[in-house]
Amino acid sequence: MPRIVTPRPPDLCYFTHLMNLNFESLTLSPELIKVVAELGYTAMTPIQAQTLPLLLAGEDVIGQSATGSGKTAAFALPLLEKVQTETRELQALVLSPTRELAAQVAKEIRKLGRGKRNLQVLTLTGGTPASLDRKSLEYGTQVIVGTPGRVQDHIDRGSLKLNTVKVVVLDEADRMLDMGFRDKIEAILKETPSERQTSLFSATFPPTIEALSRYYQRDPKRVTIVSDEKQAAAIEQVVIRTTPHEKAEALVSFLKSRPLESALVFCNFKVGVNELSERLGKAGFSVDKLHGDLEQHERERVMAKFRNQSIRILVATDVAARGIDVAGLDAVINFDFPGDPAQYVHRIGRTGRAGKTGLAVSLFMETERPKLDRLEEYTGEKLELTGLRDAKNAGPAAKADKPAVAFDTLSISGGRKEKLRAGDILGALTGDVGIPGTAVGKIDISDHVSFVAIERGHFNAALAKLAAGKIKNRRFRVLRVH
Repeated sequence: MPRIVTPRPPDLCYFTHLMNLNFESLTLSPELIKVVAELGYTAMTPIQAQTLPLLLAGEDVIGQSATGSGKTAAFALPLLEKVQTETRELQALVLSPTRELAAQVAKEIRKLGRGKRNLQVLTLTGGTPASLDRKSLEYGTQVIVGTPGRVQDHIDRGSLKLNTVKVVVLDEADRMLDMGFRDKIEAILKETPSERQTSLFSATFPPTIEALSRYYQRDPKRVTIVSDEKQAAAIEQVVIRTTPHEKAEALVSFLKSRPLESALVFCNFKVGVNELSERLGKAGFSVDKLHGDLEQHERERVMAKFRNQSIRILVATDVAARGIDVAGLDAVINFDFPGDPAQYVHRIGRTGRAGKTGLAVSLFMETERPKLDRLEEYTGEKLELTGLRDAKNAGPAAKADKPAVAFDTLSISGGRKEKLRAGDILGALTGDVGIPGTAVGKIDISDHVSFVAIERGHFNAALAKLAAGKIKNRRFRVLRVH
């Protein structure tokens, strides 16, 4: 049964001005403090500084902050502190809206928890056979990160019991509710013990979040982090006037004038994603697409290519792009202007990080004036409209000296479940294959496949020799990723 508390808003605590605290000030175990130091984390981010003490003290929390603010570590560290690895009993459940985000969260939990011996983190998402999940569930795990649909499916099949769960996290709770997962979330929560700790992390705080909190949290503490003005100033926002007939051509013209290393382009619907990615491909851009109809292996392929710059432009819907966090993203482009002001802020927050200046470009039609008015009221900022010619000179300096595409990507038919590590692959490439380490780019390892970026001049040699050779004395299938 849901825990029904007094029908009033939670006892809210708002924090906007934060101290620069280090992780050593927390009541974390030595192994977690050691890993945090090894990863180079020094001062906590605002959302971490305010939620970590509360979660470590056992409080229920609603954490609201923008993309890229460190929310995952904010809930992962307290979760790991509570997990006992002496048993394979399930103790923690994290629900995420998409497969991509669930995979990223699981990866971060494993990374932060690498100092805990025998830690098992299982990902339950669609796109893979449920039979593989059942074998892993029979083996036992302490932490599950999953999407509501797949988690509910295993509950219905009897292959997943949640009666031992101590910690529940709803990550990107607003998006899960937007995607229609409320019934599944509630059904899942009813299967967990009433004395669990429950936290909700979200970029926005719609009324649906408050309603969910009233029923399933106990006296939750709310933490709201207001974006730093300096970070907001690191993003130059450009709004280009256009018309329905000229919009696609305006984007092509703009992109040809700006040789961006990476750009994430948003469409509101998947049909728009398909049409626009095809249009940009015909115009000669290295582009791929991401939407909800793609299978998990297709998503992994696309994201690996985008992260290692085998493709420079990714066209996506909001739902499919949730959780995408690409370092050094040059620009975010709103091909379709979002109707929700918070979604606009969420989209553009992916660029202009780590002290770099980012660029946010929106294509705007006069019929969308009410959307623009709502956005300006929401942010308190006036956005100037500009023509295409002026927009071409906006944003960070163009990088015209960069090659069109630096890397190609290969896939290896083995991953985390086959005990492959990035060091094993790098060693095979630089040792057995004989290519320089500088020619190897980003290595992405998922459960059963790994993706490796190789400089184009060395790619064919790497593909041929690695396919004919071994990694860790085992043969794997090695293919070019198209």
